[in-house]
Amino acid sequence: MSEFISSISDSTIHSLCDELLKNNSIQPEDYKRFDVKKGLRNPDGTGVMAGLTKICSVEGYYIDDGERVPREGRLFYRGINMSDIVKNCKQENRFGFEEVVWLLLFGDLPTKEQLDAFTSVLAQARELPDEFIEDIIMKAPSRDIMNKVASSVLGLYTFDENPDDTSLENVLRQSIQLIAQIPMLMSYAYQAKRRAFDHKSMYIHQNKLDYTMAESILGSIRSDRKFTDAEAKLLDTCMIIHADHGGGNNSAFTTRCITSTGTDTYSAIAASIGSLKGPKHGGANIRVHNMLEDIKKNVKNTADDGQIADYLAKIIKKEAGDGSGLIYGMGHAVYTLSDPRAKLLKQDAAKYSAKFGYEEDFHILDTIERLTPELFCKYKGIKKKICANVDLYSGLIYSMLNIPEELFTPIFMASRSAGWCAHRMEELYSGGKIMRPAYKSVSLPRSFVPLAERTDNHTVQNEYIPSEER
Repeated sequence: MSEFISSISDSTIHSLCDELLKNNSIQPEDYKRFDVKKGLRNPDGTGVMAGLTKICSVEGYYIDDGERVPREGRLFYRGINMSDIVKNCKQENRFGFEEVVWLLLFGDLPTKEQLDAFTSVLAQARELPDEFIEDIIMKAPSRDIMNKVASSVLGLYTFDENPDDTSLENVLRQSIQLIAQIPMLMSYAYQAKRRAFDHKSMYIHQNKLDYTMAESILGSIRSDRKFTDAEAKLLDTCMIIHADHGGGNNSAFTTRCITSTGTDTYSAIAASIGSLKGPKHGGANIRVHNMLEDIKKNVKNTADDGQIADYLAKIIKKEAGDGSGLIYGMGHAVYTLSDPRAKLLKQDAAKYSAKFGYEEDFHILDTIERLTPELFCKYKGIKKKICANVDLYSGLIYSMLNIPEELFTPIFMASRSAGWCAHRMEELYSGGKIMRPAYKSVSLPRSFVPLAERTDNHTVQNEYIPSEER
């Protein structure tokens, strides 16, 4: 296959792309003409209502006389404010991700006895099948951790004696196992990449049953397995924050969409991983990291707001950065005045940045947060409220924990697997119908042309005729 692909010349590829684009462009005005909500977004940017859920609620505005009114953002897990969960865990100096997994799956807070037992179950469930690490991960390493975890999740299907059973008992068993195993798949995929592509030593550590999920992750990616309690609890906070974000985000919707077909758990979760990998979704935290490094490289005095503002203006005008015109980590589809996840992460970043030597990085991100709304208004005419989103500070937290860049999005994935599994089960037992949205065809009616009569310009361009008038 690789020989076949390499045998295709660049000119051939360009020619084929030209042919493809010639027949696949849809005019922007057609979306308005047929009242198609592009990206499943309403004209005001809100999401098209596609379902009901009890799992998670995302609030960033309220409607008053038909108008969107900005408000401070709030995120609720099963009706409980996520920020209150984080606050309580910090006050009691304890880990909380396992508690959030229970809450998302079962709908209520666990008792201490239930939480202790469930934490033990998750720790035991981290164990992978015999020879899985060697046969599935080590023998086929990947440069991309997300892709490797997705393929490994599909690989687990073959080790399941009852993979296609969608009964409540079986899907719950699979969900608990995947929530526990995905962080391990991530860690092993990272170690395999280190050896195969980075030419560094690989460390495979045994699962420690007395570790929480956050401790297990830090212990498995570090060569000496050493970490402080503060580091583990900082990662635990990140995992709580990322555990779910409602049914409308792309990866949760992917979970629900694929689940509606009646397919197996492994296929549904692997597809969700593919969704989260995208730079417009979970991959945005890496874009923030790259933007931060670019600013440090090109702004002489990062303590000067004016110099940073000038460079951000260049980014917005596509004269600097990656040419996208985007300030990564700013703006959100729902949140207006604030993203509660970003607020919590910023508090931790402010607390630990000096200790870990990231004061300059924190100052730059804080400056970006302060200046971007005014700059967007000045250079793009965007007057709506723009706030920092979770990605602005999450990468900085990961950097302070000495987590490599290629694991930024995978840790997001390891956390979000809890929400995906909760949404899968809710869709299975409350949805019932296969998701089947409609697409309006805007292709032109044409006659078939025999092969011998075809030329480069044989296509006849006709006016579009609505189907009901044909």
